[in-house]
Amino acid sequence: MSVCVSRTYTYSGFCQKPPPPTLRPSESGSAMFHKTPFSVCGSVGVLTYDLQNESTQQYDGKLAVMFSVPFDYMSYRNWFGVGIFDMNTKCDYSLFDEMYNKPETTFVRHQANFKLIYKGKAVTIRATMSDSSKAVIKVEVSGN
Repeated sequence: MSVCVSRTYTYSGFCQKPPPPTLRPSESGSAMFHKTPFSVCGSVGVLTYDLQNESTQQYDGKLAVMFSVPFDYMSYRNWFGVGIFDMNTKCDYSLFDEMYNKPETTFVRHQANFKLIYKGKAVTIRATMSDSSKAVIKVEVSGN
């Protein structure tokens, strides 16, 4: 399984370094999101990759990673989520809102400093997020 055609959406903040467009099995990549300078908002958004089956070249779904790193730690905490969605799912506010606010259906979410595991039909996603203002999210995708 490879991941390709990366997309990002930020509700607040911006993507300073976009994720690599394609990642093949055993490859890794990184992206960097920042809060908007001189604002009282953190960095909040979602990124997606299309999941492509290497043997059939068919797309099996859309991998999504939601993140929320607030400006105000008195009222908010770091949250993250991972899941697999239908190929028609857009990387936009609706996806972020679903993953941040709605009941967990095709995804899981939790506060930072927790190991998330989401098992889909074709892949398992494991993810962690550090609990700091410069949070790091690590995501591992493996075939079932």
